[in-house]
Amino acid sequence: MTIMLEVPTDCTTDTPLLLDGSPVSLEDVLAVAEGRRKVLLSCDAVFRERIAKGNAFLERLLAEEGVIYGVTTGYGDSCTRAVAAEDLETLPHQLFTFHGCGLGQALSVEAARAVVLVRLVSLCRGYSGVTLGLLERLTWLLEHDVMPVIPEEGSVGASGDLTPLSYLAAVLCGERDVLYQGERRPTAEVFAELGLTPYRLRPKEGLALMNGTAVMTALSVFAFSRCAYLAQLASRITGLAVYALDGNPYHFDADLFAAKPHPGQNRVADRLREDLHAPSTPRNSPRLQDRYSTRCAPHVIGVVEDALPFWRQFLETELNSANDNPLIDVENGKIMHGGHFYGGHVAFAMDSLKQAAANLADLLDRQLAQLVDTRFSHGLPSNLSGATPQRAPLNHGYKAVQIGASAWTAEALKLTMPASVFSRSTECHNQDKVSMGTIAARDALRVLTLVEQVAAAALHASCQALELRAARPDAEAPPKQLHAFVAECREHFAPLGEDRALETDLRLLCELIRTRHWRLYDAG
Repeated sequence: MTIMLEVPTDCTTDTPLLLDGSPVSLEDVLAVAEGRRKVLLSCDAVFRERIAKGNAFLERLLAEEGVIYGVTTGYGDSCTRAVAAEDLETLPHQLFTFHGCGLGQALSVEAARAVVLVRLVSLCRGYSGVTLGLLERLTWLLEHDVMPVIPEEGSVGASGDLTPLSYLAAVLCGERDVLYQGERRPTAEVFAELGLTPYRLRPKEGLALMNGTAVMTALSVFAFSRCAYLAQLASRITGLAVYALDGNPYHFDADLFAAKPHPGQNRVADRLREDLHAPSTPRNSPRLQDRYSTRCAPHVIGVVEDALPFWRQFLETELNSANDNPLIDVENGKIMHGGHFYGGHVAFAMDSLKQAAANLADLLDRQLAQLVDTRFSHGLPSNLSGATPQRAPLNHGYKAVQIGASAWTAEALKLTMPASVFSRSTECHNQDKVSMGTIAARDALRVLTLVEQVAAAALHASCQALELRAARPDAEAPPKQLHAFVAECREHFAPLGEDRALETDLRLLCELIRTRHWRLYDAG
């Protein structure tokens, strides 16, 4: 099983992602969201016939005056109210109109692309009764990069992401705002400029667009990618810290880790052995056992590594599912009413991910605390200051950076309360048990931002610490891999001699980390 999301180097591809109802990976979504890959709706006759049959079956039921939730009835608790035949085409418009109450910040253009793609992937499964015309319009949005402005707040994660997805439905119909060529503009204005007429939703298409888990799933793709990369980066920073602290590299012995064979944990120990070039025969160490934040680093980072496969399974299954309601089984002639819009799997994945990620911040913060403290750093200057002895009284090195890292860590840990346990009964008690999956995904992204800030601080300081250790006359030369990595980092930020404001350095590092700038280890 693939564990990691591949780190993009120059991985823009001319091969479009072909959508034909076949499974799509998290990597596929990320590539489209980041603008590295285009999307193409399949022309395969079997695929197109499957979509057409679903819509034809639905139209036949309507002609026979069948009762279908959300198509011939009101929505949610209003499902007992029949809608007159002459109003059926107006009903989808009403659905996205009254759900236009989202608040909070708008999703980024990358997240909006992911939302559109994830919804399109689900509808291509062929269970939603939509027309090929709708799939083509969604593909058009991606092709021309006309993205809906989607407020991030307002979803309880069942019935799916109704309110945020209403902004996608409204944009298809020429309403609300879009992001186009870096600007927020009225949809109608952009459509007119591009020669596109607003789409007219068929009776079930509003529900098919909105009654699903596309927003929480899309956001989770970014969370998975960022967390997977942070696990690699935390391994590398730990190697820097162990060398800089003159630590014991034999805490990562292969035979030791064979006795506790969690695969991800062992993978982290492998990385540290490789980074530290630890000989197979242990040498005498002045310290029998280092402190937990270095000695137990594989056990902390390994939790993330070992959780990645099940997070992937949950998210890719959700991504490739039909998750609106009702669904259509053409082969057996059934309309199936259920609750696949419930985002419990996404919520659980994101709630557990943010806890594991926050522990990475705590680990790196504790390593940084050792590096700056002369009681624990084994000969490094106070606060890793690079100032001359004459200037040392005036300079304070990484003192404030460590305080900041501690603050970011505390905030990350505070946000690890599971969102999924805060289910609220909503919508006249029809939606009386909800997933909170979208809140969990948003929480996870905020936690990851904080972890990246801690990682930036720890990386900046660890590079300084390695160089200070290597400059000591009694020090062994730094291992080649760590030395080379520090040299790569020095292309982006200079050593800290005299005190300087480090905000610009840290913001740059956060961006490099978020975009997975360094290829650290081969994918597991």
